[in-house]
Amino acid sequence: MRQKPQTAVETLQFSDFKSSIKQCYSPVTSLGYSVLMTSSNDASASPALPYRARGSLKGRTILMSGGSRGIGLAIATRAARDGANIVIMAKTGEPHPKLQGTVFTAAEQLEAAGGQALPLVGDVRNDGDVAAAVAAAVERFGGIDVVVNNASAIDLSRTDAIDMKRYDLMQDINVRGTFLLSKLALPALRKSGNAHILTLSPPLNLDPKWAGMHLAYTMAKYGMSLTTLGLAEELKNDGVSVNSLWPCTLIDTAAIRNMPGGAQIVQAARGSDIIADAAHAVLTGANLGNGSAINTGNFYTDEEVLRAAGVSDFRPYSLGAAEEKLVPDIFL
Repeated sequence: MRQKPQTAVETLQFSDFKSSIKQCYSPVTSLGYSVLMTSSNDASASPALPYRARGSLKGRTILMSGGSRGIGLAIATRAARDGANIVIMAKTGEPHPKLQGTVFTAAEQLEAAGGQALPLVGDVRNDGDVAAAVAAAVERFGGIDVVVNNASAIDLSRTDAIDMKRYDLMQDINVRGTFLLSKLALPALRKSGNAHILTLSPPLNLDPKWAGMHLAYTMAKYGMSLTTLGLAEELKNDGVSVNSLWPCTLIDTAAIRNMPGGAQIVQAARGSDIIADAAHAVLTGANLGNGSAINTGNFYTDEEVLRAAGVSDFRPYSLGAAEEKLVPDIFL
């Protein structure tokens, strides 16, 4: 029975598709991903997980939209364990009645993990908030090395059922917000010696199945991916890597747990650590000597990135379900 999802900001995954995930990832040789990474002082602080870092984010400054909870916070916490500086701009300044965590509690978690954090209450739809976040990151930490476009809204309603306010919300947060944050951070990114824009959006897939199932959401997520495609080409000679990352399976988040039937749905999910580890692997990748990034313009899945990094057993990332029973994510 299909559970109708609620709209949720800062969460990206919901699916009840039961098809196999065995073909989720491409062969590693197609990645253009290098394991010649910067030296790391990270001792892989989660020994129960299979990812072993070959690079470090120590001292690098990350500006993230959203991130007060869920996948964004997991990515930020993984970076904080290296000693990264993390600027989080999110709307949640006060506790949410159903979802745990604020931008301030997230900052406390990041600092406890070993990083430096700057929490900012702001809306990625607001030009002034985004400009202020970029300026604050530069003022506090001296620059910006990484932008993570994490904030997103989801509503899987069909066309005749979608409320236009929901449609506008997804367009404003997902597409415009990703474009705006990336655009305003470009001057700082160009000054970094190891710049990266990472967007949590799916591979571009013109199979009409996805648009036919949830056109409004598909347009909004593909708008984020088109930003990756265009910026990678536009910035290919500027030393700024631009990539997208998407999970192969449903990811356990508080927003999904709060949906009708969510506690059962997430039993067939993986934890957010898999996205955090994959993002870490992408962001610590090496650059080519000719000034262009070796890993730019890609639409990575978490599995293919981690396979390239040496992971072969993904069972530790799941919540207990057998691999063949995991719920695949959409768009793949």
